[in-house]
Formats: sequence, C-alpha cells, structure tokens
Amino acid sequence: MSKHHQTAKELLQALGGSSNIANYTHCMTRLRVTPVNHNRIDEASIKQVKGVVGVVDDDTYQIILGPGVVTKVAEQFGIVLQEDSAAPSQEEASPEDLTSKGADMKSELKKKNNTPFKNFLRKVGSIFIPLIPAFVGAGLIAGIASILANSITAGDLDKDTWQQYVTILNVIKNAIFSYLVIYVGINAAKEFGATSALGGVIGGITLLTGVTEEFPIMNIFTDQPLTAGQGGVIGVLIAVWLLSFLEKFLRRFIPDAIDIIVTPTIALLTVGLLTIFFIMPFAGLISSNLIGGIDWTLERGGIFAGFVLGVAFLPLVMLGLHQVLIPIHIEMINTAGMTILLPILAMSGAGQVGATLALWVRCRKNKSLVTIIKGALPVGILGIGEPLIYGVILPLGRPFITACIGGGIGGAVIGMFGNVGSIAIGPSGLALIPLIAHGLWLKYIVGLLAGYAGGFICTYLFGIPKEAITEGSNNKEVPETKAKTEVAPTAEIEGTNYTISESAFILPFDGYVMPLEDVPDAVFSSKMMGDGFAIEPTNNTLVSPINGEVVSIFPTKHAIGLKTDEGLEILIHVGIETVALKGQGFTCLVEDGQKIKQGTPLLKLELDYIKENAKSIITPVIFTNSPKETKVELNKTGYFNQGTNNIFTF
Repeated sequence: MSKHHQTAKELLQALGGSSNIANYTHCMTRLRVTPVNHNRIDEASIKQVKGVVGVVDDDTYQIILGPGVVTKVAEQFGIVLQEDSAAPSQEEASPEDLTSKGADMKSELKKKNNTPFKNFLRKVGSIFIPLIPAFVGAGLIAGIASILANSITAGDLDKDTWQQYVTILNVIKNAIFSYLVIYVGINAAKEFGATSALGGVIGGITLLTGVTEEFPIMNIFTDQPLTAGQGGVIGVLIAVWLLSFLEKFLRRFIPDAIDIIVTPTIALLTVGLLTIFFIMPFAGLISSNLIGGIDWTLERGGIFAGFVLGVAFLPLVMLGLHQVLIPIHIEMINTAGMTILLPILAMSGAGQVGATLALWVRCRKNKSLVTIIKGALPVGILGIGEPLIYGVILPLGRPFITACIGGGIGGAVIGMFGNVGSIAIGPSGLALIPLIAHGLWLKYIVGLLAGYAGGFICTYLFGIPKEAITEGSNNKEVPETKAKTEVAPTAEIEGTNYTISESAFILPFDGYVMPLEDVPDAVFSSKMMGDGFAIEPTNNTLVSPINGEVVSIFPTKHAIGLKTDEGLEILIHVGIETVALKGQGFTCLVEDGQKIKQGTPLLKLELDYIKENAKSIITPVIFTNSPKETKVELNKTGYFNQGTNNIFTF
C-alpha cells in the first residue's frame, strides 16, 4: 500500500466514510470535499493525518496537502471511495440524494460567508458596469448632436444640410438610452438567476409598447395614465428579482416536457401584470422622490452639499461602494436628461490629482515615488483614479485625507454654480467635459481647477509625510526602486543554495500588489503553503517572473508551478476558487518541463469572465520550498506595471 493510498484511506475515514461524501475534487493545493453532514467530520483526526498541512471549512471542506501531493492523494481518494462504497453499509443514500444534500450544504455555507450587502454591491456592479462603455460612446455622440443642433438653431449651420446628420446621431444615441431597461433586464436576469430573455422582456414591458392616448393603462393608485418608462431601472430590477423567484418556484413542479412552454408563459404573465399595475407605480414613486430629494438637497445645500459629497466620494471609491450610485445616475438621466451628481462626485478625482502634484513637487528627490506618479498621473487626470489611490496617496496616509478635502473644495464650487450635469456616466476628470449638459462645461472646468488647487495646497502645506520626502526614509508601503548601479541585494535561504536578487524576479501581471495576509482565502493568508505576496491583476496575460522552468500546470490551468535555475519553487495561483471554473477562461501557453525566461507568456486569461464567475481574481504568489522561518517583506504595495522588479526581500 502506497503512502498516498494510506493518506487517502485515513482521510476518508475521518470524513465520515463514503456515505458522507456528496462529491469531491481537487485543485493545485487542496482536496475539496462536499460532505453530506459536517457533523460527521472528525477534524482533529484529519489534522493528524501525515501530509495534511491544514483544513478550511468554506463552501467546500478543504484539506490542504500542497502541490504535487494533492494530485496523487486525490487519485487514491477516488479509489478508496469506490472501495468503501462497495462495502456493506447500514446507511444507504442515492447519488442524487447525496448531490442534492451537498448542494444544499454548499448553499448554506455561501450564505454564511457572504454578507447581503457585499452581494448586493457585486450584483449592482455586474448589472451596470458592462453598460458603461455604451453610455460613454452614446453620450459623446449625443453631445456632438447637441452641438450641431445648437449651431443650426443659431443659424451657423444650414438646417437642410445638417439636420439629417443630427437625426442620424440621435438614432445611434437612442439605441442605448431608449431601450436601456431591456439591457438592464437582461443583465439583471443573469445576476438573479432568471432567464435572460425573460428579463429583457420584463424590461421591455415598462416601455408600454402599443399603449396610446386613446387607450391608456391607468395607475390603480392615482387613477392617472401610466407613462412609458415609469419607475425606470429601479422598477426593472425589482420586477426581474421577482421573476427569478417565480421561475425557480415553477420549475419545482412543472414537468420537463412542458417546462419550455408553461414556465415562461406563467412567469411573464404574472410578473408582467405585477410590473404594470404595482411595480411601475411603486418604483415611479420611489424614483421621483429619490431624485426630487437629491435635487432639493443640492438646491438648498449648494456649497455645503457639494463639499460633503466631494469629500465623501473618494473613500467610497476606495471601498468599492460607489457602484451603488450607478442606478441613481441612470435614473436621473432618464428623468431629467442629465445627472447633477456625477460632476460633483468627479471633483474627488481632481482633489487627488492636486494632492499628487504636491507630492511630486515636495518629494522630487524620492525618485521611486516620482516614477510611480509619472505613470499614474496622466490616467488620473483623465478620470481613472485607482492607480493614484492605491499606488500613491493611500499608502502614504495623509495625502489621502488632503485629497478628499481638495475634492470637497471642487464639489463646493460645482454646488455653488448649481445645475451642472452630465448626460451620461463615464470616467470623470477631463474625459467628462464632452458629456457636460447645456454647454456648461466651463463651470465644470472651473470646479476641476478648484479641486486641483485645493488638493495641491492642502497637501503641500499639511499632507506631506516626512518619510516620503527622500528616497532613503521611505516606509515599506511607499514604492521603492533602487538605482541600477547599486549592488542588487540577495536573499539566501538557510540550508539551501536558493538565491533571488531584485532583478531575478519581476511582477507577472499589471496590477495591485498587496501582502499575502490580504488574500480572501485562509489557506494563503495564513501562509500554510509558504510565504509570498499577492497581486490583483488588471491585464490578461501572466508572464514568467523568473528564469527557470515550468514544473507543473494544473489541469484546469488556473495555477502553475515554476522553479528558478537555483531551485526556488514558486506557485502562482490565479484567483480564488478558480478551480471551479474547470479551465474556462484560461489558455495555457507553455508545457510542463519547458524552459522559460523572464517575461515568457505563461497563461492567457479571460479576465472579465474570471471576475464574474470566481470568488476573487486576487492571485497569490507563493515560495513553496522556502524554510518556514523565511519571511517575505514587501518593498512595494499599490499599482505597478508588469515587469517591475524589487517587489520584495526575504
């Protein structure tokens, strides 16, 4: 009997035998088991099994065994599971029962580990964020059409010649804005677990196609005619959410043979009637009061309201909570033709641009910090603020606060002007200028300049940390790159010949570097597999960080093992719980045993698909054969480009 067979046998016994296993699988580092009854698991015995590094009780029960070992143990686990299943047992259960119970258990664990608020934010983002490119493109086209129309009205352009172009541009623009509820219905159905086509139909119902003034549909609460689009996207979200529950309920009872006929008919009729007679009037009331409340606040609050909103938005972006505002922006555009919130909130980006400029001036001797600023500042000016947030101002602390104040100053200026709105949602900064409604872009620019100035002055006077002024005194959170003429430090791992210098390891992705402790997975964050760091990738290609060879590629291609020429072994695990994707979204570009150089492409990713379907895209980079006493210390955190070196020291 092999040692792996013995390990598998002991694990199965401690897991409660074959009758307690609904299904199992394995990834690069762990055996994942879905038990029927968690109470039958003897966790203490599992931890005593030789070769077990640790356990995690999550969506599945995970037994940490490590790269290489887990594949062999999993193979033997299947054998002993079959042997145990064939043995006489007093507790019989069909495979269907086991699978169903396992799925229920997994569902319960998901409920326990995911808060409703986080799930809500994720769903809102998944519904609306894919539509933002269409909003930006259509909004810019609408802006061009408005300029032409105004020129025709002023007599600067000939109406007979140019009116047809205005009409054509408006047709293109209306493709998204006129039928937005249908797109939202489709995306919401995907997120809520309903049929996408039915979600689109529910969205289309709110357009009241076919209703005329002669034959209106009356609002049962006010006895006034319903108007097309009443309730907007808020009503569509509510209706599609109800649709998802009804579909799932109906499929419990309707036979498969007639499901395709009966289920959509009943679902559409029921939810359609609810939408017309209850949801549209109710959502319309919510929408009108919400937007009326925002208008009232900005009208009455003016400078003060603008300042508060400008100060508060940057922390919302940092926490990812800004996504909840997307439906509000869209509804304001639907009802008023523009969102007056977005230009005010955009001032937070102006504040951090001003703060970054102050850092550049005061900390110009800090060459590494200036290098980061040079890379992140242009996209920050254009309205993409994350590189500045995570790479510059947030790690330094005080500049983040002064940047928020600068955003408040810009917001106060926009609030003072009043009625400065955007006809579409998109990036802030200079990129928002073409989307400003009614030709008020000059007022928006004044607000931007005020935000730049406020962020610069507050940071220059009060927000410069002493440790950031010169290169040598940086703390570990400030990016640091030593001159190439210096001797590269090396880390020698005690008892081995493993060395790695600052030039021998480069960042394998564009993305945000973070400590291993921040990984949302207990196996990696507790360093069961070894020390290292993590990166949240922003590009689609994983390249080799080292010169060496490929030693293992997991069958689902979500994890890859490398070894340097000196023998240091590295595990790169793309995302968390990505084994469940079964290889979808990953294309392997190398083979086992292949020699590689720094920068050799290893994996091609469908990043959007992985983001949508995996628990997280945060990617741990683990040094698996370094001694336990070895500690990886990050020299850099924040956003960095692929190929950056001097990421860490041992």
